[in-house]
Amino acid sequence: KQWYQRRVAITAGDWAEINAKLPYARKDKAARKKMFSEFDPNGNGILSLAEVDKAMRDVLKVDELFDAKPAIMRAFQIAKNCTKSTRSDGHGDDYIEFREFRYFLLSLRQYFEYFVAFSRTDTDGDKRIDLKEFIAAKDMMEIWVGAIGDMEGEFKKIDTNNGGWILFDEFCKWAIKKNLDLEDDIDADEA
Repeated sequence: KQWYQRRVAITAGDWAEINAKLPYARKDKAARKKMFSEFDPNGNGILSLAEVDKAMRDVLKVDELFDAKPAIMRAFQIAKNCTKSTRSDGHGDDYIEFREFRYFLLSLRQYFEYFVAFSRTDTDGDKRIDLKEFIAAKDMMEIWVGAIGDMEGEFKKIDTNNGGWILFDEFCKWAIKKNLDLEDDIDADEA
């Protein structure tokens, strides 16, 4: 349970640190280039998921991000698929190239916010949300997404695989549709 408690307890200072360490603003291109080089230890111009994961720990040095494996995975998958690779060696489509790196950082920040929301709702820390947890989190979730009338009906809509639990991937799809925004995070435009 310790990993779970640390993830959920994100302070304003943590959000400020995370925002500061993710140079995704257009004006931060030089910082992104430097960071991409640090993420790419073999200098081949593409980032594998393993390189990204290792860089979370060794370059960014933000434990909360490093521990958010589902958020890292979602951001990686989306970023590597956001453009068609122009590399002649055929390896680019399975990796993140520099031109996709900004999108990766933006996605990482957003999916981390969803990860925090998911973790706060998943009170028993089993990496899935059951109906009881979902209903218990109604007041909190309505702050994030607005009014939710029928909690059981909403749960069934989110649980697209009908497994009886909401998984992180399902939660993210719902969060995107609902424009989920945590009340206590610091968005980039507020920093």
